[in-house]
Amino acid sequence: MAGLKQLEDRISRIEKRNRKVELDKSWETSLTRKIILAVLTYIVVLLFFLVAKLPNPYVTSLIPTLGFILSTLSLPIFKDIWMKNRK
Repeated sequence: MAGLKQLEDRISRIEKRNRKVELDKSWETSLTRKIILAVLTYIVVLLFFLVAKLPNPYVTSLIPTLGFILSTLSLPIFKDIWMKNRK
């Protein structure tokens, strides 16, 4: 029965890994992650613009942040196109 126990252990490890992969995928596509990335991007760009003493740093920091958001939102579209062409 050692073979059966090994199979059960292997299935258990696979199921555990699958749960982790599903959780990681949920995080990668979550609105929470996108908002956090947008806020952090805005803060980093804003700090740079403040240090560089650029005009209207609070408003101009929105431009690169919006560009980043648009690029990350469009990635799933391009991923789908890429995957369809790989088949």
